[in-house]
Amino acid sequence: MLGVGVVSLWLSLIVLLPLAALTVASFDEGLAGFWEAVTAPVALAALWVTVLVSAGVALVNAVMGTLIAWVLVRDEFRGRRLLDALIDLPFALPTIVASIVLLALYGPQSPVGLHLNATRWGVVVALAFVTLPFVVRSVQPVLLEVDREVEQAAASLGAGSWTTFRRVVLPTLAPAVIGGTGLAFARAIGEYGSVVLIGGNIPRETQVASQYIQQQIEIDRPVNAAAVSVVLLAIAFLTLFVMRLFISRSRRREEEAP
Repeated sequence: MLGVGVVSLWLSLIVLLPLAALTVASFDEGLAGFWEAVTAPVALAALWVTVLVSAGVALVNAVMGTLIAWVLVRDEFRGRRLLDALIDLPFALPTIVASIVLLALYGPQSPVGLHLNATRWGVVVALAFVTLPFVVRSVQPVLLEVDREVEQAAASLGAGSWTTFRRVVLPTLAPAVIGGTGLAFARAIGEYGSVVLIGGNIPRETQVASQYIQQQIEIDRPVNAAAVSVVLLAIAFLTLFVMRLFISRSRRREEEAP
Protein backbone atom coordinates (compact mmCIF):
# COMPACT_ATOMS: atom_id res chain seq x y z
CA MET A 1 0.00 0.00 0.00
CA LEU A 2 2.91 2.35 0.67
CA GLY A 3 4.06 2.01 -2.93
CA VAL A 4 0.57 2.79 -4.25
CA GLY A 5 0.39 5.85 -2.01
CA VAL A 6 3.76 7.17 -3.16
CA VAL A 7 2.87 6.63 -6.82
CA SER A 8 -0.52 8.31 -6.39
CA LEU A 9 1.03 11.30 -4.62
CA TRP A 10 3.73 11.69 -7.26
CA LEU A 11 1.26 11.45 -10.16
CA SER A 12 -1.01 13.95 -8.44
CA LEU A 13 1.78 16.48 -8.01
CA ILE A 14 3.31 16.03 -11.46
CA VAL A 15 0.28 15.27 -13.65
CA LEU A 16 -3.16 15.61 -12.06
CA LEU A 17 -2.79 18.95 -10.27
CA PRO A 18 -1.30 20.80 -13.28
CA LEU A 19 -4.00 19.36 -15.56
CA ALA A 20 -6.71 20.33 -13.08
CA ALA A 21 -5.30 23.86 -12.80
CA LEU A 22 -5.21 24.17 -16.60
CA THR A 23 -8.82 22.98 -16.89
CA VAL A 24 -10.00 25.44 -14.24
CA ALA A 25 -8.14 28.28 -15.97
CA SER A 26 -9.80 27.44 -19.29
CA PHE A 27 -13.23 28.08 -17.72
CA ASP A 28 -12.35 31.39 -16.05
CA GLU A 29 -14.87 33.13 -18.33
CA GLY A 30 -17.46 30.39 -18.01
CA LEU A 31 -18.63 27.77 -20.44
CA ALA A 32 -19.55 30.39 -23.01
CA GLY A 33 -16.04 31.85 -22.86
CA PHE A 34 -14.50 28.41 -23.25
CA TRP A 35 -16.69 27.62 -26.24
CA GLU A 36 -15.96 30.98 -27.84
CA ALA A 37 -12.23 30.44 -27.38
CA VAL A 38 -12.12 26.98 -28.98
CA THR A 39 -14.50 27.83 -31.83
CA ALA A 40 -12.76 31.02 -32.92
CA PRO A 41 -11.96 30.66 -36.65
CA VAL A 42 -8.18 30.91 -36.18
CA ALA A 43 -8.27 28.45 -33.26
CA LEU A 44 -10.32 25.95 -35.27
CA ALA A 45 -7.93 26.34 -38.20
CA ALA A 46 -4.92 25.69 -35.97
CA LEU A 47 -6.58 22.63 -34.45
CA TRP A 48 -7.55 21.33 -37.89
CA VAL A 49 -4.01 21.76 -39.26
CA THR A 50 -2.61 20.07 -36.15
CA VAL A 51 -4.91 17.04 -36.28
CA LEU A 52 -4.69 16.65 -40.07
CA VAL A 53 -0.91 16.81 -40.27
CA SER A 54 -0.41 14.71 -37.12
CA ALA A 55 -2.72 11.98 -38.43
CA GLY A 56 -0.91 11.94 -41.78
CA VAL A 57 2.50 11.78 -40.12
CA ALA A 58 1.33 9.00 -37.77
CA LEU A 59 0.11 6.90 -40.71
CA VAL A 60 3.36 7.42 -42.62
CA ASN A 61 5.34 6.45 -39.54
CA ALA A 62 3.16 3.37 -39.09
CA VAL A 63 4.40 2.12 -42.46
CA MET A 64 7.97 3.40 -42.43
CA GLY A 65 8.52 2.65 -38.75
CA THR A 66 7.40 -0.94 -39.24
CA LEU A 67 9.64 -1.26 -42.29
CA ILE A 68 12.64 0.14 -40.42
CA ALA A 69 12.01 -2.17 -37.46
CA TRP A 70 11.81 -5.12 -39.86
CA VAL A 71 15.11 -4.22 -41.51
CA LEU A 72 16.85 -3.73 -38.15
CA VAL A 73 15.64 -7.08 -36.82
CA ARG A 74 15.68 -9.30 -39.89
CA ASP A 75 18.57 -7.99 -42.02
CA GLU A 76 22.29 -8.07 -41.34
CA PHE A 77 24.29 -5.25 -42.90
CA ARG A 78 27.23 -3.03 -42.11
CA GLY A 79 26.23 -0.05 -40.00
CA ARG A 80 23.11 -1.69 -38.57
CA ARG A 81 24.03 -0.85 -34.98
CA LEU A 82 24.73 2.76 -35.93
CA LEU A 83 21.35 3.01 -37.64
CA ASP A 84 19.70 1.45 -34.61
CA ALA A 85 21.31 4.07 -32.38
CA LEU A 86 20.27 6.92 -34.68
CA ILE A 87 16.62 5.97 -34.29
CA ASP A 88 16.69 7.27 -30.72
CA LEU A 89 18.32 10.58 -31.67
CA PRO A 90 15.02 12.51 -31.84
CA PHE A 91 14.38 11.48 -28.22
CA ALA A 92 17.67 13.00 -27.07
CA LEU A 93 17.95 15.99 -29.41
CA PRO A 94 16.23 19.22 -28.29
CA THR A 95 13.40 19.75 -30.73
CA ILE A 96 14.36 23.37 -31.37
CA VAL A 97 17.71 22.08 -32.65
CA ALA A 98 15.82 19.83 -35.05
CA SER A 99 13.94 22.89 -36.32
CA ILE A 100 17.21 24.76 -36.87
CA VAL A 101 18.67 21.81 -38.77
CA LEU A 102 15.55 21.39 -40.90
CA LEU A 103 15.48 25.11 -41.66
CA ALA A 104 19.12 25.00 -42.76
CA LEU A 105 18.44 21.95 -44.91
CA TYR A 106 15.05 22.86 -46.40
CA GLY A 107 14.88 26.63 -45.88
CA PRO A 108 15.32 29.51 -48.34
CA GLN A 109 18.99 28.62 -48.87
CA SER A 110 18.48 24.88 -49.08
CA PRO A 111 21.64 23.05 -50.20
CA VAL A 112 19.49 20.25 -51.65
CA GLY A 113 17.11 22.48 -53.57
CA LEU A 114 14.02 21.72 -51.44
CA HIS A 115 12.30 24.79 -50.03
CA LEU A 116 9.83 23.64 -47.39
CA ASN A 117 10.01 26.64 -45.10
CA ALA A 118 6.56 28.04 -44.20
CA THR A 119 4.76 25.14 -45.88
CA ARG A 120 2.72 22.26 -44.53
CA TRP A 121 5.30 19.89 -45.96
CA GLY A 122 7.84 21.50 -43.67
CA VAL A 123 5.56 20.80 -40.71
CA VAL A 124 5.13 17.21 -41.91
CA VAL A 125 8.89 16.65 -42.10
CA ALA A 126 9.44 18.17 -38.66
CA LEU A 127 6.75 16.05 -37.02
CA ALA A 128 7.89 12.91 -38.84
CA PHE A 129 11.38 13.45 -37.46
CA VAL A 130 10.33 13.72 -33.81
CA THR A 131 7.76 10.89 -33.89
CA LEU A 132 9.51 8.19 -35.93
CA PRO A 133 11.08 6.37 -32.92
CA PHE A 134 7.70 5.60 -31.35
CA VAL A 135 6.64 3.08 -33.99
CA VAL A 136 10.10 1.59 -34.45
CA ARG A 137 10.66 1.00 -30.75
CA SER A 138 7.13 -0.37 -30.30
CA VAL A 139 7.42 -2.90 -33.13
CA GLN A 140 11.05 -3.97 -32.67
CA PRO A 141 10.73 -6.04 -29.46
CA VAL A 142 7.58 -7.77 -30.73
CA LEU A 143 9.28 -8.63 -34.01
CA LEU A 144 12.20 -10.12 -32.10
CA GLU A 145 9.82 -12.53 -30.34
CA VAL A 146 7.89 -13.63 -33.42
CA ASP A 147 8.15 -17.38 -33.95
CA ARG A 148 10.11 -17.81 -37.17
CA GLU A 149 9.03 -21.45 -37.44
CA VAL A 150 5.45 -20.37 -38.15
CA GLU A 151 6.69 -18.26 -41.06
CA GLN A 152 8.77 -21.15 -42.35
CA ALA A 153 5.75 -23.45 -42.11
CA ALA A 154 3.66 -20.98 -44.10
CA ALA A 155 6.38 -20.75 -46.73
CA SER A 156 6.63 -24.55 -46.96
CA LEU A 157 2.89 -24.65 -47.66
CA GLY A 158 3.38 -22.39 -50.65
CA ALA A 159 2.62 -18.99 -49.15
CA GLY A 160 4.57 -16.13 -50.69
CA SER A 161 6.49 -13.53 -48.69
CA TRP A 162 3.69 -10.98 -48.79
CA THR A 163 1.02 -13.54 -47.87
CA THR A 164 3.13 -14.80 -44.98
CA PHE A 165 3.67 -11.27 -43.71
CA ARG A 166 0.02 -10.27 -44.07
CA ARG A 167 -1.53 -13.40 -42.54
CA VAL A 168 1.11 -14.59 -40.09
CA VAL A 169 3.35 -11.70 -39.01
CA LEU A 170 1.10 -8.65 -39.29
CA PRO A 171 -1.63 -9.90 -36.91
CA THR A 172 1.05 -10.34 -34.26
CA LEU A 173 2.55 -6.93 -34.93
CA ALA A 174 -0.77 -5.09 -35.22
CA PRO A 175 -1.13 -4.13 -31.51
CA ALA A 176 2.45 -2.81 -31.43
CA VAL A 177 2.01 -0.91 -34.70
CA ILE A 178 -1.23 0.66 -33.51
CA GLY A 179 0.27 1.45 -30.12
CA GLY A 180 3.30 3.14 -31.66
CA THR A 181 1.11 5.01 -34.14
CA GLY A 182 -1.13 6.26 -31.34
CA LEU A 183 1.87 7.47 -29.36
CA ALA A 184 3.27 9.20 -32.44
CA PHE A 185 -0.05 10.96 -33.07
CA ALA A 186 -0.40 12.05 -29.44
CA ARG A 187 3.17 13.36 -29.48
CA ALA A 188 2.69 15.21 -32.76
CA ILE A 189 -0.41 17.17 -31.77
CA GLY A 190 1.46 18.82 -28.90
CA GLU A 191 4.75 19.42 -30.70
CA TYR A 192 6.17 22.93 -30.76
CA GLY A 193 9.97 23.09 -30.90
CA SER A 194 10.56 21.25 -34.17
CA VAL A 195 7.98 23.29 -36.13
CA VAL A 196 8.62 26.72 -34.64
CA LEU A 197 11.10 27.75 -37.36
CA ILE A 198 10.45 25.50 -40.35
CA GLY A 199 6.65 25.85 -40.12
CA GLY A 200 6.48 29.61 -40.50
CA ASN A 201 3.53 30.01 -38.08
CA ILE A 202 1.13 31.21 -40.79
CA PRO A 203 -2.46 31.34 -39.45
CA ARG A 204 -4.89 29.01 -41.26
CA GLU A 205 -2.00 27.50 -43.24
CA THR A 206 0.93 26.22 -41.18
CA GLN A 207 0.14 27.43 -37.66
CA VAL A 208 -0.28 24.45 -35.36
CA ALA A 209 -2.17 24.53 -32.08
CA SER A 210 0.92 24.84 -29.90
CA GLN A 211 2.00 27.95 -31.82
CA TYR A 212 -1.51 29.38 -31.53
CA ILE A 213 -1.39 28.80 -27.78
CA GLN A 214 1.90 30.69 -27.48
CA GLN A 215 0.48 33.51 -29.59
CA GLN A 216 -2.53 33.83 -27.28
CA ILE A 217 -0.24 34.01 -24.25
CA GLU A 218 1.88 36.71 -25.88
CA ILE A 219 -1.18 38.90 -26.54
CA ASP A 220 -2.42 38.36 -22.96
CA ARG A 221 -5.30 35.97 -23.65
CA PRO A 222 -4.50 33.16 -21.20
CA VAL A 223 -8.07 31.82 -21.17
CA ASN A 224 -7.96 31.23 -24.93
CA ALA A 225 -4.59 29.53 -24.58
CA ALA A 226 -5.82 27.32 -21.74
CA ALA A 227 -9.01 26.39 -23.61
CA VAL A 228 -7.17 25.23 -26.73
CA SER A 229 -4.67 23.40 -24.51
CA VAL A 230 -7.55 21.49 -22.89
CA VAL A 231 -8.82 20.48 -26.32
CA LEU A 232 -5.37 19.15 -27.23
CA LEU A 233 -5.22 17.24 -23.95
CA ALA A 234 -8.64 15.75 -24.61
CA ILE A 235 -7.61 14.60 -28.08
CA ALA A 236 -4.39 13.07 -26.76
CA PHE A 237 -6.15 11.34 -23.85
CA LEU A 238 -8.88 9.94 -26.11
CA THR A 239 -6.25 8.65 -28.54
CA LEU A 240 -4.26 6.94 -25.79
CA PHE A 241 -7.41 5.53 -24.18
CA VAL A 242 -8.68 3.99 -27.42
CA MET A 243 -5.19 2.65 -28.15
CA ARG A 244 -4.92 0.97 -24.74
CA LEU A 245 -8.42 -0.45 -25.10
CA PHE A 246 -7.59 -1.97 -28.48
CA ILE A 247 -4.30 -3.44 -27.25
CA SER A 248 -5.99 -4.94 -24.17
CA ARG A 249 -8.69 -6.57 -26.27
CA SER A 250 -6.11 -7.90 -28.74
CA ARG A 251 -4.09 -9.48 -25.96
CA ARG A 252 -7.21 -10.96 -24.42
CA ARG A 253 -8.17 -12.57 -27.73
CA GLU A 254 -4.66 -14.00 -28.08
CA GLU A 255 -4.84 -15.51 -24.59
CA GLU A 256 -8.26 -17.00 -25.27
CA ALA A 257 -7.23 -18.42 -28.65
CA PRO A 258 -6.75 -22.23 -28.60
